[in-house]
Amino acid sequence: MRDPFELFREWFAAARASGLELPEAMTLATADAAGRPSARTVLLKSADERGFVFFTNYESRKGHQLAENPRAALVFHWAKEPRRQILVTGDVERVSEAESDAYYATRPVGSRLAAWASRQSRPISGREELERAYEAAEQAHGEDPPRPPFWGGYVLVPETIEFWESRPSRLHERLRYTREAEGWTLEHISP
Repeated sequence: MRDPFELFREWFAAARASGLELPEAMTLATADAAGRPSARTVLLKSADERGFVFFTNYESRKGHQLAENPRAALVFHWAKEPRRQILVTGDVERVSEAESDAYYATRPVGSRLAAWASRQSRPISGREELERAYEAAEQAHGEDPPRPPFWGGYVLVPETIEFWESRPSRLHERLRYTREAEGWTLEHISP
């Protein structure tokens, strides 16, 4: 198979069909300008030939790191048989405001208000402060809150996509696709 997106769609569909809870959960690893790494779980919202799309607060730690160092890695880990993992590395760009607006509009009202209330990654005095911010957002924006200017989407444009599948005796299958000017090259790599 020469198209890594086709293989990704196949594996993702299998993970979803297996009954896995949140097969769209992926670890996003970023680093600041000094190279200090951090990682967290985010949810994949779409994947196509352009790349892998997720949404977040631009002012969060990951948002600041992506502004300083717009490269990242994603890891999907599906522990249900057949155990599989996908590692994606590449550059990260913001999606268009129109795409961010369109996705934001599909979210439940409570999630949209929470985007206004949470100044993600910043210290707060306690839960009460967050609840007051939510109430203030609800009063200010009502039942149809607009997308906050500090919230939106990113697309990780893959440079490499590596597929790992568990096999007996730790002789796992590993395939690495690397983007080249003329398309993708495929390598089998040792486990």
